[in-house]
Amino acid sequence: MIDHVLGRPSVKFRKIQVFAVVSFWSVYLLRFAWVSRLQTRSTKLIGFRGNKNGPPILRNLSHRLSKRLSSWQTMVITLLWLYIARNFAKIVGLESPEPLANLYTRSYFRATWVTTALDAGFWTAMKIRTEWLRDLASMVFTLYYLIAAEQADEKVRKVRGLLTVDHLRVSWHKSTTPYLSFLTRVLRPKLTRYPPRAIRIPRPASSSYKEPVNAWLYFDGPLSALKNHTRVVLDIPGGGFVAMTPRHHEDKLLGWAGKLEIPVLSLDYKKAPEYPYPHALNEAYDVYHTLVASRGRCIGLSGATIPRIIMTGDSAGGNIATGTVLTILQSASDVARRYPDQESLPTPEGLVLIYPSLDMNIGNWMSDEQMALIQDRRTRTRNRNVLRRKSEDYYKLTPDTPHPSDDEDKTLSPTVAPADDSIVTAADRSTAPLKPVTNAELDLVSPSTSLATQSTSLASSKPKPLKTRLAMSSMISYFNDRILTPEMMRAMIILYVGPHARPDFSTDYFLSPLLAPEALLAKFPKTCFLTGERDPLVDDTVIFAGRLRQAKHNLFIQRKELGLVKSKDTFDEREHVEVTLIPGISHGFLQFVSVFPEGWNHIFRVARWIEELFDNHSNNNKGEGRGNSSGAMNDSTVENKHRVINGRHHRRMPTESSGDEDRPLEMSALLSNNSIGKPQQQQQQDDDSGGDGYFDRPPRRPPQQIPRLRRGGGGGGAKRRPQGVNGHAREKSMVSLASEEDLLGRRLKGLAVGLTGISDGTETP
Repeated sequence: MIDHVLGRPSVKFRKIQVFAVVSFWSVYLLRFAWVSRLQTRSTKLIGFRGNKNGPPILRNLSHRLSKRLSSWQTMVITLLWLYIARNFAKIVGLESPEPLANLYTRSYFRATWVTTALDAGFWTAMKIRTEWLRDLASMVFTLYYLIAAEQADEKVRKVRGLLTVDHLRVSWHKSTTPYLSFLTRVLRPKLTRYPPRAIRIPRPASSSYKEPVNAWLYFDGPLSALKNHTRVVLDIPGGGFVAMTPRHHEDKLLGWAGKLEIPVLSLDYKKAPEYPYPHALNEAYDVYHTLVASRGRCIGLSGATIPRIIMTGDSAGGNIATGTVLTILQSASDVARRYPDQESLPTPEGLVLIYPSLDMNIGNWMSDEQMALIQDRRTRTRNRNVLRRKSEDYYKLTPDTPHPSDDEDKTLSPTVAPADDSIVTAADRSTAPLKPVTNAELDLVSPSTSLATQSTSLASSKPKPLKTRLAMSSMISYFNDRILTPEMMRAMIILYVGPHARPDFSTDYFLSPLLAPEALLAKFPKTCFLTGERDPLVDDTVIFAGRLRQAKHNLFIQRKELGLVKSKDTFDEREHVEVTLIPGISHGFLQFVSVFPEGWNHIFRVARWIEELFDNHSNNNKGEGRGNSSGAMNDSTVENKHRVINGRHHRRMPTESSGDEDRPLEMSALLSNNSIGKPQQQQQQDDDSGGDGYFDRPPRRPPQQIPRLRRGGGGGGAKRRPQGVNGHAREKSMVSLASEEDLLGRRLKGLAVGLTGISDGTETP
């Protein structure tokens, strides 16, 4: 109360209030002992002797009750009445409504009750310096907050209002503390016989970094058995970009390693704020680069073939995994930095994203384009609960307004377009169509009246359910989520970006993969999504999946128009995108499967997805004649399939579009005799030598090359056209021009060579 009187909420004032109340009543209760011991001297200090039965008004009542009630009964009755007084509003029905009612399933809410108590307990004890005492006190406070659940909610709410990186790390690292780690091992089923191994992945020779990347290898077998495997799962764990290692994700990693019986490599990338963006993204890209360049030798594989890789990521790890795939695709199509005879990285065979964070723009409202992706006819059934929740955000504010039925949303009838856009907009027509006009109604309207006036008068003649175009983003709809709140997202984004960077959140699609251009999305491998319907990040999943589906469909239509696809073939979205939205749960459900046993079903569901992605890719390779019996791509397949050129290694600044969107003029060069016919044996020796091997940058083109103008890679003259990334044809000798000045200079040089007759590389003076 003191802080309220002073008008300044303060922990210090509340501490003073508590000490004042405790001191007053302690002196009141103990003064009888002082009086009996010190007698007259104590009486002079206190000022009055007092009575053990209280003040004069209550003295008679206290004296009578003391004869009938024992001290224990008096204490119990007092605590009972205090409890009743505190919950009086609940007893008489005056309590405020519960915002979390019916938001989660019962099992998930019970799991969040435990995690909230753990957070409150560990945050309460985090300032204790002695480690063993801090761990013990954390568990004691957790037991208290399990009983006092409302106090735990209040504690967590206040801490999240002033979050620091230390709070985030204490909360998310608690699973590796001694007591919780022991309980987790007891509750976890036996999944593997071998513990995880800590390894260090070297950087590629072309990397700007030299320090190896730390990782953990989960494999249910001896290290010698790794030579028999060609499949690898590359996992990037989440943790808000600032915390958590693979050891905090062992439930899912051990489950995948035991179920799939293949090596699972999980990165322990450097965390912000010590290593801000894009350090973690470059680490993931370097590890993928090294895996392919070393043919898996860096983790113990035989190196006989390039390993087949599927990438996975959850939460912030999903952002980094998606950014890594975009980096691979962008490097392959970066026409301004290509060099002859240099190959690009092959894309992963699949991508699995678990409640990913794909958009750093925390907005309040969704755009019409985003809503169109969610309301797509092909995904309307799956996204039905997401759309209903967005409608409820408005209807909860207007409980007395009639709501439209589900049938009205499904039956879309033709409408008459109004002349005034202020009456019904395009978005209004898609969500609230007018009823068809009958002949009897048209007879009541003057023939000279415009169609717009007729439709407006008929629409206003009957009361219609009130609708709204506003669609709130899931981050704002679930702002009171028990796992992920806007305050936490704000803190994580600020820490990840760092104090010195100022990225463009509207264009940097390596930071926000949701903004990636369609040309890159069309080249994505098959992507599987697993997210809870009540997740604040569920919009990231449904929108990104919709953009992937749209890009793949547009590419399918283009190939069909060009005759590359049979006319009778139809587009099957399940070949490219698969989305599973789990009702009644929110974020991070794979992190606490010890208290949420249903999470094991989802862990094994992801394992089945990974197995299907490997099998489907093997079947596709067999059907196209590009795979061997083991499903691993042979050397000639990789060489022909990925013979495109890659220059820049790391992503530092985003680009607005890929090179394939607006393909520039290109020139094919005729190599001189000195640069043709390198023996295959010598080339193999170069590949087996040190350095990057598979991706070493070759020297620049010698001056003996004679350029010849070619537009967009079309036309004849090329006897062989090796395949580029994802099957796009591209000539081996193609070199994209970086600018118009480069084009003009090369054109003049070509004319000069033809006029002067110089063809042996002699430069014109």
